[in-house]
Amino acid sequence: MSNSAKRRLVITAVLAGQSQSQVARTYGVSQGWISRLMARYRLEGQAAFEPRSRRPATNPNAIAPQTRDLIVELRRKLTEAGLDAGADTIGWHLEHHHGAIVSRATINRILARAGAVVPQPAKRPKSSYLRFEAAQPNECWQADFTHYRLVRPDARPGADSEILTWLDDCSRYALSVTAHHRITGPIVLAAFRETVTAHGVPASTLTDNGMVFTTRFSGGKGGRNHLEHELRARSIAQKNGRPNHPQTQGKVERFQQTMKKWLRAQADQPSTIDELQALLTAFVAEYNEHRPHRSLEHRATPSTVYTTRPKATPTTGDRDGDTHDRVRHDRIDKTGTVTLRIAGRLHHIGVGRTYARTGVILLVQDLHVTITNAATGEVLRDLTIDPRLDYQPTGRPPGPHPKTK
Repeated sequence: MSNSAKRRLVITAVLAGQSQSQVARTYGVSQGWISRLMARYRLEGQAAFEPRSRRPATNPNAIAPQTRDLIVELRRKLTEAGLDAGADTIGWHLEHHHGAIVSRATINRILARAGAVVPQPAKRPKSSYLRFEAAQPNECWQADFTHYRLVRPDARPGADSEILTWLDDCSRYALSVTAHHRITGPIVLAAFRETVTAHGVPASTLTDNGMVFTTRFSGGKGGRNHLEHELRARSIAQKNGRPNHPQTQGKVERFQQTMKKWLRAQADQPSTIDELQALLTAFVAEYNEHRPHRSLEHRATPSTVYTTRPKATPTTGDRDGDTHDRVRHDRIDKTGTVTLRIAGRLHHIGVGRTYARTGVILLVQDLHVTITNAATGEVLRDLTIDPRLDYQPTGRPPGPHPKTK
């Protein structure tokens, strides 16, 4: 028998004239419970048939109404601006601009209750993808181009345009984003050379198999194209994704999706290539310098990662000897040290108790080690390991060492 049915029978029996003690024996309940039930029935009527909610009257840990309203407002503003408006991004803005820390699950729950989330069909799980990421800036540049329709002065669809992007794989830094009427081999080469002049020479490139990037798989006999000759002359490794598999160039593909979403959200749509380029320049500044990136550690901006970490360079064929290069992500322990195994021996590298529990990245080339703050890119220590010593001292005098600002 359900609780609602029992309550109804008990109340009906008492109202029919039976004593509470007799009803208690009949239905196996206490007289005190019957007394409280009848008192509630006299106050609430039919509502007494249903059990009351056990939810506490107050919850000191509940999100303040002002914070709930702020979350919904941030969602609206970011969406209207054409920027990412997911729970992670909203959480970043809450923490850095409003001094509030709210979990991702709570933000999602508030957005769902406010009707700000559009249900989507089940997607392929992230665990099914094979992800890769360059360890250093300039280790790999991804490139691709996409289409964007211009508008006429009367707001009708205008001519088609194409946008060429060069993106750093490690930091997601937009190195070059340029608009053209049509992308050709000479345009790709010119954009690459300008990007190299501004940011240095990459160790490798990754593109699809478009003819402006490669002719190796075209089946023709025309030899290398403009870009391939340039890469070979600079000892840059050229990598290409397999046909019909854009996931290989997923970072630049995702960048283009974000870029076009932002472009479509602008009130004044471009009618010329120059107007489109002006919008792209504004977007790149926002994307590189201000927008928190969900794929980067501590939601850093691409500029923070790209400008603070050592850059990779091409490996030439006549390089003397062979070095062991690796990248490690670690955390400084409470004693101010981080460990690194070299030639089977564990070495303890002193960084300082000031940085205890700080997430760091170790860039290792044989015995040379550079330790950087994973969140800010600040170089905490640069040293050459002495293989004879277990502990690698900092060389600073003993005592507290203040953090640099």
